[in-house]
Amino acid sequence: MMRTQYWRGLATLLLLAAATFCAALLIGSAGLTAGGALRALFGGGDEFSRMIVQTVRLPRVIAAFAVGSLLSLAGVLLQALFRNPLADPLVLGVSGGAAIGALTAMLTGAGLAVMHEYATAGGAVIGLLVLLLARGGGTARLLLCGVVLASACGALITVLLTLADDGQLRGMVFWLAGDLGWAQRPALDLAAAGLAALAALLCGRWLNVLGAGELRSATAGLPAGSARLVVFAASAAMTAIAVIGGGMIGFVGLIAPHLVRLGLNTSDHRVVAPAAALAGGTLLCLADLIGRTVAAPRELPVGAVMALIGAPVFIVLLRRRVR
Repeated sequence: MMRTQYWRGLATLLLLAAATFCAALLIGSAGLTAGGALRALFGGGDEFSRMIVQTVRLPRVIAAFAVGSLLSLAGVLLQALFRNPLADPLVLGVSGGAAIGALTAMLTGAGLAVMHEYATAGGAVIGLLVLLLARGGGTARLLLCGVVLASACGALITVLLTLADDGQLRGMVFWLAGDLGWAQRPALDLAAAGLAALAALLCGRWLNVLGAGELRSATAGLPAGSARLVVFAASAAMTAIAVIGGGMIGFVGLIAPHLVRLGLNTSDHRVVAPAAALAGGTLLCLADLIGRTVAAPRELPVGAVMALIGAPVFIVLLRRRVR
């Protein structure tokens, strides 16, 4: 019966993800009808319609789903690692390092390709620093190092924003608030999210053991120290890819795992990981759709929309969990 419930829950999430994905493709502020957008998606209609749907909307929707899935999976890994339901990808410091790299590239007037390289390097440097500083310590030390370096990255981000001129400042602030328009390789991001979900599914049993505590890990024969490093490195890599694709977007990695655990009534990571990937991608697609349409022709940052959605949802989940 429990397996049937899990399969039904996953099927429901899959249908919601497909419906949200299609709605984000067919609805927008360009004045296209749903039928016209559908025809343009398959190569029909006029050139303007095809450009809007195939060149603008489709890559953006794919990027939204990929970034949301990556952040959700990173949240699942971190909550298992720290055994803390409030663990979130933003506490790593990796997102701050990637943001510093991207903002530095913007400040120097570099192109998108260089910005991605700088962001990758910044995230990798901070991730390595956290691992080096936390070496020999436990989970608490790892978390503390991540929080301290995240704070330092926040201060450096403020300095970079202060040094920017008026023309650069608007783009930098908008990117920090979450902007999927910077995503250059949405297909690769989606492939990375798929591989990460598969890996988490295959390693779900070990994640269950890791989340049960160090004593249980030692009893089961799992080397806790090595497992912590692997989980942290994987979550840091996913966070860096997500930040490069969409900027600093919060709440997805915090809310999606909670939604899945409460909705499916399980903490088994073999179920939670793929379900959270679907839920996170769906949430960010929905947030991006709202940001593109609610104030059209202006566009709201997807990170701000996600926070406006995420805060009340998290409060409701928290009250339900208490009851």
